[in-house]
Amino acid sequence: MPGDKSISHRYALLGAVATGETAICNYAPGADCSSTLRCLGQLGTKISRRKVESETAGTAEEVVIGGFGSLGSFGSLGSLGSGETLDAGNSGSTIRMLSGLLAGQTFRSMITGDESLQRRPMKRIIDPLTRMGATIRARDGNFPPLEIDGAKLHGIEYSLPVASAQVKSCVLLAGLLAEGKTTVSEPVQTRDHTEIALAQFGAEIERGRRTTTVSGGKSLQGQKLVVPGDLSSAAFFLCAALMFPDSDLYLQDVGLNPTRTALLDFLTGMGARIKLLNLGEASGELVGDIHVTGGRLLGGDIDGEMAAALIDEIPVLAVLGTQTQDGLVVRGAEELRVKESDRIATVAENLERMGAKVEVFPDGFAIPGGQMLTGAEIESYGDHRIVMAFAVAALVAKGETRIKNSDAATVSFPSFFEQLERVAER
Repeated sequence: MPGDKSISHRYALLGAVATGETAICNYAPGADCSSTLRCLGQLGTKISRRKVESETAGTAEEVVIGGFGSLGSFGSLGSLGSGETLDAGNSGSTIRMLSGLLAGQTFRSMITGDESLQRRPMKRIIDPLTRMGATIRARDGNFPPLEIDGAKLHGIEYSLPVASAQVKSCVLLAGLLAEGKTTVSEPVQTRDHTEIALAQFGAEIERGRRTTTVSGGKSLQGQKLVVPGDLSSAAFFLCAALMFPDSDLYLQDVGLNPTRTALLDFLTGMGARIKLLNLGEASGELVGDIHVTGGRLLGGDIDGEMAAALIDEIPVLAVLGTQTQDGLVVRGAEELRVKESDRIATVAENLERMGAKVEVFPDGFAIPGGQMLTGAEIESYGDHRIVMAFAVAALVAKGETRIKNSDAATVSFPSFFEQLERVAER
C-alpha cells in the first residue's frame, strides 16, 4: 500500500518548523500530500528527495524537509512577499492543518484550493483560530480562499463541535505557537496521528481519553521517520477480496493505529476472516500485515462513534453492503455531505445506476443485502474515494462499468488501477 496520507501530511508540516533535517521514508505519493509539500515550498521550506537502502524494502525514497528551527517563522517565505497565494489543491488536510501554523506567523498569507476544496467549510477552523488571536477572512465567512493575518497567539480550551481530526490537528498545531497551553476536547475519539507525531518531534503534550493538551513555545527536533502503508487505501482491496469466496489476499506493512482499525473490527463483526501478522512499530505507529480470505458476510450497522471512525471507508463499505446477507445501514454520518463530494448522494446515485436499491437519509443510508449489480456509467464527481469504491463495485457487477474522471484516484493512490489489475485475477 502507498504511504499513509494522514501521517505524511503531519510529518511534513512538523518537519518544516522543527530544528534540523526531517527525513520521511514512504511519504504518500498522492496529489494531496504533494499539495502540502508544494505549499511548504512556497513558504521557503527546503525540500528534496533521495534514495536510501531499506532492510525490508530494498531501495526506498525519502522526502527530506529542511526545518526552519523556529516555530514562529517560515524563513524566506518563498515568493509570498509578492502576494502569491498558497495552493492546497484538493486537500482539506493541507488547508486546515497548515492554517494552524500560518495563524501564528508574523505575516499575512492567502491559501485556497481547487473548485471542490472551495466548497468545503472552513468556519470550523476559523472560529478557534480567531479565539486564539488570528484574524481570518473567508468567502461568506466560511469558504476558501482564506486570508490569514498571523498574530501572537494565546492558548485556549476548545471543544470540537464535530468530530474532526483535521480541526483538532489545526488547533493543536496553532497551540505550538501560542503562549501557554492549548487543550482540545472531542465528542468522540478521532485518529490520533497528530498526537503521536508531536511526541515524536519532542513537543510537550498531555493526553486524556478525549482531550489533548499541547504547551506552546517548545522547540521541535527533526526526525528520521517511516510512514506505514495506508489502511484507508487498503480498505478497497479488503472489501474487494471479501466479495469473492475464493479470495486470498495478503497486505504488508499496513498502519494499524488503534484509532483507525475500526474498519477491521467492523468487518470481523460481519463475519470477515481477517488475521493480523508480524506486528511492530514504526515511528510510534503500530504496523503489521493483514491476511484476508473471502467468505460469507452477514451485514452491519454504522452509527455514532463508529460513523466517525469509519468516515473515509463508508463509500466502499456501502458497495460491500450490497453483497452481504443482511445489508448495511449507516446513520450519524452527515460529515459525508461535506467531503470532496456529497458522498451520501454520490454513493446512492451510483449504486442506483448499477441497479441497487438504496434508502437515503440526511445522515446516511440503508442498503439491502443480496443485490446483483449491473455495469453502468459512474459519475465520480472528481472524488477519489468514489472512483475507487465503484471500481470495486465493477469487479462484481455484470457487464462493463465506465467511471468518469477516474484519474481522481491519483489524489491519494496514483497506482490504484495498476494494483487492482494485478490482484484481481478471477
